[in-house]
Amino acid sequence: MQALFAYSCNNSEPVTDDTKEIITHLPEIDAIIQENAPKWTIDKINKIDLSILRYSLWELIFQKKAPPKVTIDEAIELAKEFGTETSSSFVNGVIGSATKKLGLIKKDDTESEPKTA
Repeated sequence: MQALFAYSCNNSEPVTDDTKEIITHLPEIDAIIQENAPKWTIDKINKIDLSILRYSLWELIFQKKAPPKVTIDEAIELAKEFGTETSSSFVNGVIGSATKKLGLIKKDDTESEPKTA
């Protein structure tokens, strides 16, 4: 995430293999972000939030090493730690919407309501 942040600030050279791979998928990832945050253009999204979203969506869509709920929780925690007061809810909303649309997580998986028979 930090390397992506540095890249977004000054287009510095990617320092990790993951960052290099994420950058190759930026058009696809940014399109997903834009679709799920329609009120915000990519250039208007807080750079730390954008870095978290890019990394998390890459992990969810391309890397697929951790369960979606784990990746989402990690993204929210990063947003709380490094972002603004509203970053965690923004990141949660964008990733939540994207994962549902992409079929990565079912609506039932995100709700804690009891299931009826």
